[in-house]
Amino acid sequence: MELSFDRMYKASIEKDATFEGVFFTAVKTTGIFCRPSCHARKPKPENIEFFPTSKACILKGYRPCKVCHPLEKLNQTPAAIQQLLQELSADPGTKYKDADLIRRGIEPHQIRRWFIKNHGITFHAYQRMFRINSAFKKIQQGESVTEAAYDAGFESLSGFGDSFKNIFGVSPKKSRTQRVIDLKRLETPLGTMYACAVEEGICLLEFTDRKMLETEFRYLSRTLNATIVQGDNPHFETLESQLKNYFEGQRKTFTVPLFTPGSVFQQSVWKALQQVSYGTTQTYKTQATTLGNPDAVRAVANANGMNKISILIPCHRIIGTNGNLTGYGGGIWRKQWLLDFEKANC
Repeated sequence: MELSFDRMYKASIEKDATFEGVFFTAVKTTGIFCRPSCHARKPKPENIEFFPTSKACILKGYRPCKVCHPLEKLNQTPAAIQQLLQELSADPGTKYKDADLIRRGIEPHQIRRWFIKNHGITFHAYQRMFRINSAFKKIQQGESVTEAAYDAGFESLSGFGDSFKNIFGVSPKKSRTQRVIDLKRLETPLGTMYACAVEEGICLLEFTDRKMLETEFRYLSRTLNATIVQGDNPHFETLESQLKNYFEGQRKTFTVPLFTPGSVFQQSVWKALQQVSYGTTQTYKTQATTLGNPDAVRAVANANGMNKISILIPCHRIIGTNGNLTGYGGGIWRKQWLLDFEKANC
């Protein structure tokens, strides 16, 4: 993707995150390099040069910025927090107080800020929600409310009942017919992703910086009449394993179950997308023709844009008739990366 100096400088001034991964900004006067979206003060154009990779910056003698951390994966969950989440997953009844965090060398106010920024709630609220989700599933499997509450680390039934109702809108005893959508953050070479799953399969896989993410969450919650809650799901383990194999170049198709609520037409488009082979591309026109309606190019493009399961339903393999890359919810740079990656691993 060829970009002019002026376009890259404009993107860096605007802190445009859609250019993440496309270029890096190197500052001659300070000797540092940054992401396009870095919030550090921007120097004059004559004091800047741009590079396509972080490696190229380092080879020219530049150091990574301490504000935007350009060597880290985009939106990556810090290792200490990943460890806490793994421990919570293994034992949802675990409760971490501020003193526990301090003993582990973690500043409580820092983890609080991270969770508010990335989950919209504090770490303590996250723990409580995770425990309630665990209890919810045990109740649906036939365990008594009392057993589920104490197994999840709650010390009183009244406190458990109030917290449960605040999240699910019903009391624990009336929750056996309630539905939940499990939510989890996943780390990938292209940045952090959110995965959602229900009993039938994965129903969402999107990059955390996707602009339409909140709209997609609301759609799933409304369509499935369910509450989205951080928690484990059996499909997540399969998904993470298969994504890992994919990014290692060892997997070309996915077998993890998918659940894709949508119109009949959207379903047909998403099914056709899954038939586009790894390492190849197809135009919107070809896609419409394959579906038996060559004049429905715009409708097909709109349905592609409504796909909520990135990579597994490979809308990144669809390009414009002129061969140009067109819109992609995760950013054009990710679309280019995925196409280049698949072509190199055919």
